[in-house]
Amino acid sequence: MRKDIIKPIQRLSFRDEVYQTLKKWIITLELHPEERLSDKELAEKFGISRTPVREALKRLEDEGLVQSLPGSSTYVAPLNVTEAKHAFTVVAVLHALAARLACPVLKETDLQTLEASNNALQLAIEQGDVIQAIEADAHFHKVFLDAAGNPEIVLALERSIPKIQRLEVSQFNTLKGLHSVEQHNHIIAACRNGEYEKVVRLVEENWLSLGELLTQSTEPR
Repeated sequence: MRKDIIKPIQRLSFRDEVYQTLKKWIITLELHPEERLSDKELAEKFGISRTPVREALKRLEDEGLVQSLPGSSTYVAPLNVTEAKHAFTVVAVLHALAARLACPVLKETDLQTLEASNNALQLAIEQGDVIQAIEADAHFHKVFLDAAGNPEIVLALERSIPKIQRLEVSQFNTLKGLHSVEQHNHIIAACRNGEYEKVVRLVEENWLSLGELLTQSTEPR
């Protein structure tokens, strides 16, 4: 009986590890848009069976990061500006909601984390490190998500955020990233002043302005 219990746990860990790794490669464009994905080749690369790879690919397909056709190959989903526009609208509203729930319970340590994350974001932008910039920005907004204490918001964001991050990576050199740092500074100041409705508005504007900048820069002229 114990072996029957342990085996599925190990199998799930393989699936989750493959899923997280492939998701990271897709977001960072190490796996290029429309690049073919072979479950056999990936299984050989990971040194595991094809089953957890197929399960990971199916999960990524459900999230819109991978596409496949019946009887055809599986491949990385192309960058989709229209899809990203819709995602930014949803993400902005959800993060604003998280900020509304979080503001009344933010602690000094939370504010310090916001400041440290924003400083890390500025440094990453100045150094041209897109991955560190995305991670620093995620850490900034995670403060509100954690303080809000609503896991449904986090679950709802998981589908949309990767699509946005892929676009950020592809357009990083054209972005005015320091504008986001400045917006974050205004958010922190409003938090310290107890201006909660202003925080909510600024958080939503932060995401919407990034969305406008990203989608405009990728649209044909």
